[in-house]
Amino acid sequence: MEENLVEYRYKIKRAQRRELNGHGSFLVLFTGLSGSGKSTVANTLEKLLFELKIKTYVLDGDNIRRGINQNLGFSPEDRSENNRRIAEISKLFIDAGCVVLAAFVSPYKKDRENIKQTVGADDFFEVFVNTSIEECERRDTKGLYKKARAGEITNMTGISAPYETPENPDIVIFPAYSPEESAALILEHINHKLVL
Repeated sequence: MEENLVEYRYKIKRAQRRELNGHGSFLVLFTGLSGSGKSTVANTLEKLLFELKIKTYVLDGDNIRRGINQNLGFSPEDRSENNRRIAEISKLFIDAGCVVLAAFVSPYKKDRENIKQTVGADDFFEVFVNTSIEECERRDTKGLYKKARAGEITNMTGISAPYETPENPDIVIFPAYSPEESAALILEHINHKLVL
């Protein structure tokens, strides 16, 4: 099939879209355990960026799995495919000139590295939301940990499946920070990427 594919040459380039928008475009990947606060911080940061007239889009793990990735489970292979698709979607949004805020567990180092390679190192910013398994279980906002402990869910990251802690994230967010403090801190660190 590959031999029948021809790369389409777009008439409008990424640089032109960025110039029209007046800011850079890149991916901010939020990684951490389920219930760590990834989506909350991503949405809080989006609100800040929106107020600055930055074109953004949040990709959230649950929403993506309800749609484009609804055929995937939680096996290591399916998790890797989930992340591969996230990377490709993010790359399209970056090309369109948007700042992508992607909140996914992304438990495997190799998958996070593949995302970085797909979008390009210059267009990648990794946020590790460093909330302990104990705190995530205490919150258990979706009831997943309780189900995992009862054996109703298999391949639950942190319980019956591993989470490989990022070794060199661009920033680490701790639960002691409020979502607003976290978003403001991240914004400080990505400001240079917004400048053309």
